[in-house]
Amino acid sequence: MKTFERLIGALKRLPGVGPKQAERFALHLLRAPRTEVEGLVDALREAKANMRFCAKCGDFTDREVCRVCSDPARDAGLLCVVEEPQDVAALERSRAFKGLYHVLHGSLSPLDGHGPERIRGRELMERVRAGGIREVVIATDPDVEGEATAMYLAQQLHELKVKTTRIAHGVPMGGDLDYIADRTLSYALPGRRDF
Repeated sequence: MKTFERLIGALKRLPGVGPKQAERFALHLLRAPRTEVEGLVDALREAKANMRFCAKCGDFTDREVCRVCSDPARDAGLLCVVEEPQDVAALERSRAFKGLYHVLHGSLSPLDGHGPERIRGRELMERVRAGGIREVVIATDPDVEGEATAMYLAQQLHELKVKTTRIAHGVPMGGDLDYIADRTLSYALPGRRDF
C-alpha cells in the first residue's frame, strides 16, 4: 500500500485536489488500461519538455512567441494585464478581448512578503515604454491581493502617461440582487455606467 499512498500523495499536491479526490484519481489510474496511463505520462513529459513562457506576454506556449502575440489581427495597442496564464484562457474563451496580454505570474501580497519583485511588473513597464500601447486594461482578481496589484500597477502606469482601465466588478448577468454578496454590490455600485 506504500506505492498507492505515494500516488495519492503526489496527486494531492495538484491545486484543488483534496484527499478523497486524489484517491479517486489514483483508483481510476490503477483501473485504466496501461495505454491510457502511458498516454497521460507521455503527455505530461512532452508538456514539461516543450512548454515555456512566451517571450512577449509570459503566457504558456510551445513556441518562442504564443499564438495570440503572433496574430496580426490582434489590436497591439490594447494590452490586458492578468495574474496567471489561466486568466488568459478564461478571457480568450469569452471572445470579448481582441488585444494582447501581459501575464504577471502572481500578485502583490505584502502580508506574505510578495512585493513588486515577485511579479512581472518591470517587464510590463518596459513594454509600455517601448511604445505603441494606447491602453492597459488591468484584469487582476477582485481580491485583496488583486486590488493591491492593480493599484500598484496603476500608479506605475500613470507615470508613463498611458490610459489605464480596470475591468468591471459586480453583479453577474442573470443574478438576483437578493442573492448577491454585500461586498459584490459595494463594488458594483461605484462601477455603474451610463444607460
